[in-house]
Amino acid sequence: MEGRRKIPKLLIAVLLIAFFAFQICASASDAIYYESFEEPFDGRWIVSQKDEYQGVWKHSKSEGHDDYGLLVSEKARKYAIVKELDHVVNLKDGTVVLQFEVRLQDGLECGGAYLKYLRPQEAGWIAKEFDNDSPYSIMFGPDKCGSTNKVHFILKHKNPNSGEYVEHHLKYPPSVPSDKLSHVYTAILRPDNEISILIDGEEKKKANFLSAEDFEPPLVPAKTIPDPNDKKPEDWDERDKIPDPDAVKPDDWDEDAPMEIEDEEAVKPEGWLDDEPEEIDDPDASKPEDWDDEEDGEWEPPKIDNPKCEAAPGCGEWKRPTKRNPAYKGKWHAPLIDNPNYKGIWKPQEIPNPDYFELDKPDFEPIAAIGIEIWTMQDGILFDNILIAGDEKVAESYRLTTWKPKFEAEKEKQKAEEAAAGQSEGLSGFKKKVFDLLYKIVDIPLLEAYKPKIIDLIEKGEQQPDITIGVIVSVVLIILTVFFRLLFGGKKAAVNTETNRVPPAEPSDNQGTSVENEDEDEKEEDAAAAPPRRRSTRREN
Repeated sequence: MEGRRKIPKLLIAVLLIAFFAFQICASASDAIYYESFEEPFDGRWIVSQKDEYQGVWKHSKSEGHDDYGLLVSEKARKYAIVKELDHVVNLKDGTVVLQFEVRLQDGLECGGAYLKYLRPQEAGWIAKEFDNDSPYSIMFGPDKCGSTNKVHFILKHKNPNSGEYVEHHLKYPPSVPSDKLSHVYTAILRPDNEISILIDGEEKKKANFLSAEDFEPPLVPAKTIPDPNDKKPEDWDERDKIPDPDAVKPDDWDEDAPMEIEDEEAVKPEGWLDDEPEEIDDPDASKPEDWDDEEDGEWEPPKIDNPKCEAAPGCGEWKRPTKRNPAYKGKWHAPLIDNPNYKGIWKPQEIPNPDYFELDKPDFEPIAAIGIEIWTMQDGILFDNILIAGDEKVAESYRLTTWKPKFEAEKEKQKAEEAAAGQSEGLSGFKKKVFDLLYKIVDIPLLEAYKPKIIDLIEKGEQQPDITIGVIVSVVLIILTVFFRLLFGGKKAAVNTETNRVPPAEPSDNQGTSVENEDEDEKEEDAAAAPPRRRSTRREN
């Protein structure tokens, strides 16, 4: 069409760049605090001068990018660095968003990568004395070591009655992504007392500050507590069943009868080789040249299965097999009957809690500084784009402009490396979905006791893709075990009708939920199933 001019491609590119630059500038103006680490941190962030913090911080590029960050450069060190804010941030009014990026360039087996949002310090405090004891208002971010694998959110809240600060931990926090890609962590504190934890912009956890189900210990203490001075009466009978005192052992009950007896009807099979041993000396074995009889003892050739026994029904002395004794009854016990004196499981009476207080909103301490105080066995931890904002959309715009392009580039590079290693893109994508699903499953509260064991299985599966199916089967078995124990392993709560006390439901003492106990059981089973060890034919150094 005449009169319509084509817009040059160069002009379009310039306009797009200008648009994104405007977006970033606009977002920056809406941020309460923002640190991109594009400029060296010296003079703005203060490294702790305490002797225990020997780790060296570096201003470094993220691997594969031109984007700078704050780098943990050495293994097995303690690190501490702090930035005092120009203006104190009030957390009590409106929405506040805490957000930052972390890239575990060398993975994370044992270490922290969280931030501490410090409250105003006592008079005389100086930044170079920042350490683990410097009081904070909020601690937020990933931490992984041993059985710990979580994105912490800890609030230090002042009890208005006692004046003491108490750490309140978010229950069932999400797990830490185990790859080496850049991830962005977001905590959104809303005025309706809700908090959301996001990883890469996806909500992983929503909770309420005032809910006893979401924080441990709860911000609002219980109205009543067990009376510490209340003692159980000596005549209080907690046995719901007792042996029947009127029961008598039957006259024909033989407690000494063996469980098994010889089968008198058994007959030795034809062709049994009575004079042949089951094992013989290996005729091909010879005494090692370096064998010293004085030092090593008399040399004996190793044993092998007697080849003559392979075609025969058996070798050696024949003995009648045993069978279950029909007369066996075992130890006699009187049958159990309902205990007429049963009063239920005793518990102390409840009294008003002297520390109880009512709370409409958390009494957040303001943020006066941001600190990183960690101990880690890994290097290569890169912090970037630390943000405090008063609007969720501002935080979202930062994720889209600062984190997402890096993350997408890293994912593409990872795919290319996997393809170069001979892995099918479709299969690799499927496995990633499987492991992402497993990491979501592990955050189910019912599996909390098994979380370290499951995460260990998942990580082994990620490192060894051939055992993916085995990992899935193992996790499914653990989940089924938990549900079976929930369905069949608990005791019923007993209600005392003679008093006004309602005993709580208590778990069975032998209802195992400990991963350590399970490991011990597995070791015992493995030991029982293991074949006897053959004697050594060489001296042991």
